[in-house]
Amino acid sequence: MPETPATVVPTAPVFPPGRYGRRRAHRTRRPWLLALLVAVLLVTMGGIAFRLYRMYGDPTYDAQVITYTGVTESQVVIDFRVTVPTGGSAICVVQARSRDGAVVGREEVRVVAEPGERHPVARHRLATTGRPIIGEVLRCRAPD
Repeated sequence: MPETPATVVPTAPVFPPGRYGRRRAHRTRRPWLLALLVAVLLVTMGGIAFRLYRMYGDPTYDAQVITYTGVTESQVVIDFRVTVPTGGSAICVVQARSRDGAVVGREEVRVVAEPGERHPVARHRLATTGRPIIGEVLRCRAPD
């Protein structure tokens, strides 16, 4: 009768002690630590987003320059439309820049809407320290 080969049973390899360094022990997972880090990250990002929205993102107050005319060596006349709450008002920052991009005039302008009006149009003569080439509205916000 032919001899059958011995069946090899797979086992973990056995290394000689001290030859291959120290074996790492199996680390336990800490899922609560990952959840805590994610929660802290979300709260932090939410706080930053909220602060930036309060500073720059109020869509209730929006301005569009219609035209800028009356450009002379010392002034520019800016016509612009502002979106405000119905019958409300806004404080808008207007500025003029020269050909090289320098700001040659800047002022805050109060725009008041008539009762029932939401998009008042304003005209402002902005005095400048040099010849402007453009008049623009930087931003509008709620009055203090």
